[in-house]
Amino acid sequence: MVARPSLVLGVCDAFNVSLGGKLIATVPLPSVSHLNNAFTTYDPGACEELRSVWSYPSTHTRDSASPMAPWVGNFSCEPFLDARTPCQIGPLVRYSVKATSVRDYQQTIQFTKQHNIRLVIRNNGHDYLGKSSGVGAVALWTHHMKDIEFSDYTSPHYRGRAIKVGPGLQGIEAMAAAHAQSNVLVVGNCETVGVAGGYYQGGGHGQLASWLGLAADQVLAWDVVTAADEVITATPTQNPDLYWALSGGGGGTYGVVISMTSKVYPELRTATANLTFSIDPQFSPRFWEVVQIFVAGIQPLTDIGGVAIWELTNRTFVVSPVTVPGGTQALLQTWLQPTLELLVRYQMSFNYTIHEYTTFYESYREMNRSSNVTEYQIGGRLIPRSTVDRSLSKLFHALQTITEHGAVVSGVSLNVSRTPVPDNAVNPAWRDTAISIVIAMPFDYHNRTANRMSRGLITSTLLPLLEELTPGSGAYLNEADIDQPNWQSTFYGSNYAQLAAIKLKYDPDHFFYARTAVGSEYWVESVDGRLCHAV
Repeated sequence: MVARPSLVLGVCDAFNVSLGGKLIATVPLPSVSHLNNAFTTYDPGACEELRSVWSYPSTHTRDSASPMAPWVGNFSCEPFLDARTPCQIGPLVRYSVKATSVRDYQQTIQFTKQHNIRLVIRNNGHDYLGKSSGVGAVALWTHHMKDIEFSDYTSPHYRGRAIKVGPGLQGIEAMAAAHAQSNVLVVGNCETVGVAGGYYQGGGHGQLASWLGLAADQVLAWDVVTAADEVITATPTQNPDLYWALSGGGGGTYGVVISMTSKVYPELRTATANLTFSIDPQFSPRFWEVVQIFVAGIQPLTDIGGVAIWELTNRTFVVSPVTVPGGTQALLQTWLQPTLELLVRYQMSFNYTIHEYTTFYESYREMNRSSNVTEYQIGGRLIPRSTVDRSLSKLFHALQTITEHGAVVSGVSLNVSRTPVPDNAVNPAWRDTAISIVIAMPFDYHNRTANRMSRGLITSTLLPLLEELTPGSGAYLNEADIDQPNWQSTFYGSNYAQLAAIKLKYDPDHFFYARTAVGSEYWVESVDGRLCHAV
C-alpha cells in the first residue's frame, strides 16, 4: 500500500508566503483545558468559558479545524476531560488554508498534490461522518467565501430570479439576503450550515422542501476547481455530467466548488406551529397513540407543501415546527385538530403555539428552534410513504423499541416527489420518502468504550429495525451512520455506478477523498488515520 504522508513541516513557510499568510497551523480549541499540551498555556478560566459555549455552532465555525460532531473530534483534547490528559491534534487537520479566492484553491491543490498530502474540504456546519477532518491533512477552508449576487437568470431550463453564492455562505446569511430581496430559497433547519457545500451537494431538506423540492433540486449552475486545477462551470448543458453529480451526489469528491447558483422564489405567507407533550408513566399507550395520530395526520399536509420537524423520546414528543408555506393558520389548525382533541380527551398537558406570518423568513426566525452542536452519535433511514400508509403500527412499534434503548428519534415529515422532479443525482429513495428519520445515542466525553458500544447498537440493532420495514430504501447521506454497511447503495441508490464513472472522469487519480463519498473505496484509512491505497 502507498500512503499519503502528513505535511512536511519544512515546506510550510514557503507555502504560507505564496498564499499571502493564509496558512493556519491547527491549535486545538480545548488545548487551554490541558496541562500537557504543545500549543498554548493551560488556562482554567478560559477552559471554563470554552465549556460554556462548546455547544454553540459559532464556537466551531469560526475555528479552522474544530468539527461540529464529537465522535469525529479530537477525543484526547476536549474541554470536559481531566486537565492532566495530554492534548494532541489526533484526527484534526494539521493546517488550514483560509481560502478567499480561486487562486487560493488552485495553489492549495497544486501544493498538496506535489507533496502527496491529504487534502480536506472544510466548509461550515455539522459533520457527522468526519468528511472535513483528516490526520496529517491540509484543509481548504471555504468559510470566508461569502459572495452573494442576485440576477434575473435565463437558460433553456429556467427563467427567473436566482442567487449566486460562495461556498462559505451559511444558511441564515443566505436566507436574510434573499429576504431583503423579497425572496426565499431552500435552506436547512440548522442555520449555520454552508449552503453550497455538502448541504446542496448532498441533497438538503428543510421547511420548504415539500413546497419547492430538495436543495439539490434548485441548482442552476456550479463553478468548480477540478483536481487538474481547471476552473469549469457545470450546468444542464455545460459539463452536464458533473452538474448532475454535484446536484445530490455528495460533496468533496468530484471537485471543489467555488460558487453555486440557485433558484429563489417570491416571499409568501406562512403558517407555523410548535407542539410539545410528555408522557404520564401510567398512560404510555395513550402517549404513543397521540404521536402516531400526529405523524399519520400530518402526512397529507406534506402533499400540499407542508413539512413537520419533530423529535421523539420514550417520554416526550416535540414538534418544532410544522410549517405550511403559503398556508393559513386556519388551514394548519384543521390538520392539527385531531391531535389536539386527543390530547384534551386524554387529559394530557401540552404546550402549543400557532401563528400566521406575512413572510416565511419571519416564521423561520421566530418558530425555528435553534440548533446547537449535536452531542449524539447518529444513524438514519428514509421511510417510504408506503410504510407510513400500510405499516404505521409496525413502524411505531420499532420507534418505541428504539427509544426504549435510550435513543432519541428525529423525524422530518415531507414530500419531495412533487412533479416535475429534476434529473439529478439525489438518491431515488428520496422521491418515495414520507419521513427522514435520524436515530441518536448520547455521546459521553469521558468514556470512549461506551461510545463505541452505542455506535455498535445503532448499526447492528436499532437501524435494522427500520431497515426491515423499508427494504430497498436508503438514508440521507449527510445524516447517517458512520459505520453504515453497504453505504454505496444506502446513500446513493441506483446512481452509484454512474457517479463513480463521473468521479473517475474528473478525478482519475482519486485526489479528492471524503469518508463514504463516491470513490472513497480507492483509499483505506490505516490504524493511525493515514490514507493508503486499497489493495
